[in-house]
Amino acid sequence: MRERHEAHGARRAREFEAFVAGAAGRLLHAATLLTAEAPDDNPRARRLLTLALAETYASWDGLRGEDPYDRARRGLATRFAHSAWHRYGPLGRHRPHSGSVLAGLTPQERLILVLRLYEGVAEEQTAALLGLPAQRVQAICARATAALLDPPQDPAPTALEAKVAPS
Repeated sequence: MRERHEAHGARRAREFEAFVAGAAGRLLHAATLLTAEAPDDNPRARRLLTLALAETYASWDGLRGEDPYDRARRGLATRFAHSAWHRYGPLGRHRPHSGSVLAGLTPQERLILVLRLYEGVAEEQTAALLGLPAQRVQAICARATAALLDPPQDPAPTALEAKVAPS
């Protein structure tokens, strides 16, 4: 009995390691987009990914045909939403990296854009995951996309500001 349990644990660990080897890069990139951190300096994204993968591993035996990538992606999304929208924990108190294109978006806009455009999650699935009406998800996605395609321009300095500015 003990040997069968150990064999099951070893098989479970191998399966999960194979999953992580194949999916961790894409999931980390998604987490980095969510947190709007620099790709080479992304501790919040790595923490978010670690927590999502730990949750996926804990439920590994209960997946029963469910896609583990989808489970991990949902874990990323729900953890990010909970921490960023409600300002709880270390993920919600951080300002996005100012060099990121996504830094100008709200956390909700980033989450919807990442799910819809980067991950290719259907509008209805995104809405169900976030507990929002599909029309709201569509409107937020359109607004965020427009903001990325046509960012607000900083006003040019006036002639008076140009003369007063120290050289």
